[in-house]
Amino acid sequence: MSVLAITAALGASFSWAAGAMIAHAPARRLGAFEFTRTQLISSSALLLLIASIAGSWPSVAWDHWPGFATSSLVGVLLGNLAMVACLQRGGPRRTQLLAAMSAPIAMVLGYLFLGETISPQKLAGAALALGGAGLAIMYGLGAGGLEPAVGSLPRIVILGLASATCQAIGLIALKPALLAGTEPFAASALRTTGGAFAMALIALWPLAAFQSATKPTGRLILWAILPGFLGYVVAVSLLLYAVRSYETGVAAALGSVSPIIMLPMIWFNTKRRPPLQAWIGAILVVLGTGLILVS
Repeated sequence: MSVLAITAALGASFSWAAGAMIAHAPARRLGAFEFTRTQLISSSALLLLIASIAGSWPSVAWDHWPGFATSSLVGVLLGNLAMVACLQRGGPRRTQLLAAMSAPIAMVLGYLFLGETISPQKLAGAALALGGAGLAIMYGLGAGGLEPAVGSLPRIVILGLASATCQAIGLIALKPALLAGTEPFAASALRTTGGAFAMALIALWPLAAFQSATKPTGRLILWAILPGFLGYVVAVSLLLYAVRSYETGVAAALGSVSPIIMLPMIWFNTKRRPPLQAWIGAILVVLGTGLILVS
């Protein structure tokens, strides 16, 4: 059972890494808003179906609706918009590294708003994660880099950290509902559907920023949907199985190694080996995240 759980957790990391790699091109062609809207609508439909088949709806603690609303608007809507904007400019690897910062950010938010304690191990993990991200993000800058940055690095970092912060806020807001007995699939379906509904309403406003940067085609839409399916459905399902069947902290840590898994993908895609500091930085991020999650 433990072998299956560990394999599932690593499979979740692989799915997130593959989804980020696939999402890069359609995100740049469609624009942040249209890409996010396409992903959220398709993923929410799939999650609603899965939650219905699993019979998860009776578990929902509806009296915690403010938490669901906050998680939808901040964690899903704003978090995904910032993440896609970061993906467009910084590439999939930098986006995944910055997304990993949600663990130390959630740790701080839990301390400030939920009264959770921060142990020396968690502090060490946060320091490792931050240092590793800073080291790894710096490589490959310029038009000739393995992963060229479009625009200034500070803007990329701000967008990535904004996304990680929004994701952390979304998780913190949802925690009381989960502690009240809401099943994870139902919670995920509700928060994603809420974000998709908000995106659909915003899209009614005829503003140029909310329009697709490129005329959508069937092929382009499918390439936009696929990363959402890999992330929201496949990765979440595998991670939930791992958490249910094994120690939560270990499963969550193994489910967070996508920054390392992505490096061989970039190597295969570009035929160029990432430099040593990229590997060291990614490993430090994963080790730091692991220290936070298993403490």
